[in-house]
Amino acid sequence: MWLGIITLFPDMFAAVTREGVFGRAVASEIVSLEFFNPRDYTTDRHRTVDDRPYGGGAGMVMKVEPLQQAVAAAKERAPANTPVVLMSPQGQRFSQTQVSAYRDSAGLILVCGRYEGIDERFINRWVDVEWSVGDYVLSGGELPAMVVMDAIARHLPGTLGNQMSAIDESYLDATLDYPHYTRPETLASEKIPPQLLSGDHGQVAKYRRREALKRTLNRRPELLTTMTFGELDRELLLEIFADRQPE
Repeated sequence: MWLGIITLFPDMFAAVTREGVFGRAVASEIVSLEFFNPRDYTTDRHRTVDDRPYGGGAGMVMKVEPLQQAVAAAKERAPANTPVVLMSPQGQRFSQTQVSAYRDSAGLILVCGRYEGIDERFINRWVDVEWSVGDYVLSGGELPAMVVMDAIARHLPGTLGNQMSAIDESYLDATLDYPHYTRPETLASEKIPPQLLSGDHGQVAKYRRREALKRTLNRRPELLTTMTFGELDRELLLEIFADRQPE
């Protein structure tokens, strides 16, 4: 996958492109990145990329011209029909749904805003979709872009040593992840659940599924409203509800 990053601070991406899962994807050329700094597309001596907002108010607004020149340059390098994504707290919530929808794309152009905002005319003319990583405000779009990059790269063939890690992980079927354990077998008075020590793969799978449903019900019940439950899930949910009933 080709990723074009529109950012005033390309050096912020140095660690994520060198370390961990995403770093391995870059080193293996599963993912290729190019950075486009809007300051490189200015024409004035001060390389100005922002100006005061019309109508007054606090902060500065990113100007149209440097941004659109940067995106135009990215589009010349990008695969055909590569979408332009603006990282924005006003966008739709980025979730596993978007990961699944875009992981087969040949490329993405990620626009990282700064300052108080971006001139709306740039958004109207150039942006195909806006994504938010949460209902809070950050100093810029770089950290959200890294979240998107990592989430999608995990599902590209060859990124993970064991691709089952991506297939089996949380949110793929709208449930949270089940609890994980490793050695020692006993910590203080707390022991590993016996199902995990049984050696029975069916028993292990059932235990993990039950715990995933239970955790989702307790922490994020709204996720279950999008699910279609099979016979086993219905059986496990009935057990979970029975356990929650007062004696």
